[in-house]
Amino acid sequence: MTEGPDVSRETPSVPDAGRRAFSSDRLPLAEAYVELLATAGVERGLIGPRETPRLWDRHVLNSLALVSAIPERSSVADLGSGAGLPGLVLAIGRPDLHVTLVEPLLRRATFLQEAVDTLGLVGVTVVRSRAEELHGRQRFDVVTARALAPLDRLLGWAMPLVAAEGCLLAMKGASASEEIAGAGATLRRLKCARPELLELTGPDGSSTATVVRVAHADPARIG
Repeated sequence: MTEGPDVSRETPSVPDAGRRAFSSDRLPLAEAYVELLATAGVERGLIGPRETPRLWDRHVLNSLALVSAIPERSSVADLGSGAGLPGLVLAIGRPDLHVTLVEPLLRRATFLQEAVDTLGLVGVTVVRSRAEELHGRQRFDVVTARALAPLDRLLGWAMPLVAAEGCLLAMKGASASEEIAGAGATLRRLKCARPELLELTGPDGSSTATVVRVAHADPARIG
């Protein structure tokens, strides 16, 4: 039997920022998750091999920066969760949250469920589904997405899932301002409030994330 590539030796050690970002009881879970990303995640094509050295800073700590914008004990839906970024990171860093990982592809959903089971995470649910299939069935305090789609398209998937007083937190890059400008018609059609462009800082004090926050314009009209 031929074994898969041995990538475990490439798993990056915990940086000082990682030790600052996670509490002492959650840091071992974060380490175990990074190990899963660097091994099974790479072997199954969820993470590119060249990303392994940057798993902590570019992926995990970047995702964790969202926690400053999420109220305590929120229900969170992570759309197109893929390898669990940011959803699994949020669940590790904030055990008060109830996180639903929404992922339509079988191999990715399988990885997510295996990660949840391996890490022993509670309050985390994996749903193999497209976001649209949940419309009219569930709403969440916070909906997250990381590099999933342009804002104009993402709004149509996400906003029907956002609770009356909730919001979408879309992780974006340098094109965030242009995406907001190009989504005007969709924002009006979905009766969204004016988007906020946020630069969030993670618990480690140095990691940042560029996030577009979108809420409903009139929460009273949301059933």
